[in-house]
Amino acid sequence: MPNWTTVTKFLLLGFSDTRELQILHFVIFLAAYLAALVGNLLVITVVTTDHHLHSPMYYFLANLSILDLGSISVIVPKSMANSLLNTRTISYAGCVSQVFLFLLFCAVNFSFLTIMAYDRSIAICKPLHYGIIMNRRACIWMAICAWATGVIYSAMHTGNTFSLPFCHSNIINQFFCEVPQLLKLSCSDAYRRELAALVFSLCLALGCFVFIVVSYVQIFTAVWRIPSEQGRQKALSTCVPHLIVVSLFLSTGSIAYLKPISDSPSPLDLLAAVLYSVVPPLMNPVIYSMRNKEIQAALRKLLHRLILSKNNVPIFLS
Repeated sequence: MPNWTTVTKFLLLGFSDTRELQILHFVIFLAAYLAALVGNLLVITVVTTDHHLHSPMYYFLANLSILDLGSISVIVPKSMANSLLNTRTISYAGCVSQVFLFLLFCAVNFSFLTIMAYDRSIAICKPLHYGIIMNRRACIWMAICAWATGVIYSAMHTGNTFSLPFCHSNIINQFFCEVPQLLKLSCSDAYRRELAALVFSLCLALGCFVFIVVSYVQIFTAVWRIPSEQGRQKALSTCVPHLIVVSLFLSTGSIAYLKPISDSPSPLDLLAAVLYSVVPPLMNPVIYSMRNKEIQAALRKLLHRLILSKNNVPIFLS
């Protein structure tokens, strides 16, 4: 029998041991985090304050921004603090929390992307019944189901991972607590313990992916039947941002989890982790703001009101 020891903390992988590069990493991550924070908060603010955006599509978009804020806040601040303080440690409880919350936000994010595909398909394929199908009650129940699925998924993965004994090492070859890296530290048969969670994950991901594909097949079929070119462009313009966000989410996640896990620290592993944990929350508000004229108009109105209020000019809103 191996000598099992109780792990009270883990050591994360740093981007560099050189102090200057640690400070550079802190500055880059701080800039990315602040940009993601400002971008997603702006989207949430304009959706909640502009009554023209009080529709199911923008309700789901606001939820997506909340999830992006949550996922990047779980990982990036801890990594920045470690670089600034020249340390690599994270407590056992901190690691558990990081795994649970990050998996939760990612799973719910994918669920909302699936719901948004359904929303677009109803809006384009059944426009006369859109208000009846996508009513307030239905939207709330969809959101509740998305969060419930995410909690079950995250709890299953987190529970299976941290119920394993860690006896090989407490060094995680990643800049945050990542499930595949944690499984490498276990001295038991991790693959059997993770089988149920893996099957559930594959079924959930495959089901969401197939649903998105079917929704867009219906959308493109309906758009093709629209007689005017202007009508087709208007219908597709509401789908392009969602398609880009889904592609970004799936491509970065696939790169991270389908690549072979190396036994030693690899720059490729760090790059892949940054791609799927930092880039989507940073880019999503930019994608929606650049491609959506209603979001742009609402942002201009918000900035205009802020400037006027700063200059003490009375604002009369209708």
